[in-house]
Amino acid sequence: MHDRASTNRGTTSVGYPGRDGAHSAAACDRLFPYAAELVPLPSFSAVAEAAAAGSVEFGVLPIESSLSGPVAETHDLLYDSPLAITGETVLPIRHCLVGPEQVSLDEIRVVHSHPAALDQCRQLLAAMPRATAIAAATTADAAAQVAEMGKPAEAAIASERAAKLYGLTIIEGDVGDHPEAYTRFVSIATHVRLDSDGDRWRTAFSFVTDHQPGALHQAIEPFARHRIDLVQLVSRPIPQSPWRYRFDAVLEGHPLDPVVRAALADLLARTRKMRVFGSYPADGHR
Repeated sequence: MHDRASTNRGTTSVGYPGRDGAHSAAACDRLFPYAAELVPLPSFSAVAEAAAAGSVEFGVLPIESSLSGPVAETHDLLYDSPLAITGETVLPIRHCLVGPEQVSLDEIRVVHSHPAALDQCRQLLAAMPRATAIAAATTADAAAQVAEMGKPAEAAIASERAAKLYGLTIIEGDVGDHPEAYTRFVSIATHVRLDSDGDRWRTAFSFVTDHQPGALHQAIEPFARHRIDLVQLVSRPIPQSPWRYRFDAVLEGHPLDPVVRAALADLLARTRKMRVFGSYPADGHR
């Protein structure tokens, strides 16, 4: 799934948020199927900082959920750091309600999990009106906290893998609002991939338009004209400029493809700022 040059360097260090049992740890196994040193880190920002500083060769972060959409923190960390996307993988996500022992939902008073997981299990939380939802750094951290406290009234939304790892009971399985949920994870590093082996590639980039009518339409028109699939377009606020926005996007193709190069050149000429976040092979599971 990654560039072959990496596989020949021996052990590769990969940072991910959380601890063993986190969904990001499973994504590391997919993105780096060869021998890798997995380094758990306390937060998304810690992963980005470690990758930018060279403390780890790669970082792995979630960037998009099929249910809740883009992961804003990952988008902003990429924009604010000298990092590029080097690979992606898509994992099915199955949420479970786990705790120290089997109890009824009425007995649970606190539910710990990552905000994205809480957002994807609204029906479960609505069925527990007496329970308070508390955010955790990752779903695995939530499971570890619940295991450490050992209180039957406190539960976590986490993976089955995390439940087994921390000796927790699965109170209810598949508690997500939708039967099929997927999260796209990306690997990040300080280098940009220039290889273009494989059939399908993606290129991530960001741009800022003038603040005037039709500016966004003019900016993305070259992709329609060159028949390039723009698979994602996300608006994010620019903190230094209130009520101004940048656009993060992903297209199907590689910058070395003539049509993609021409479209990006047209985009650059029509925007105030443009930055490419890297190119990488598209995961086959869409």
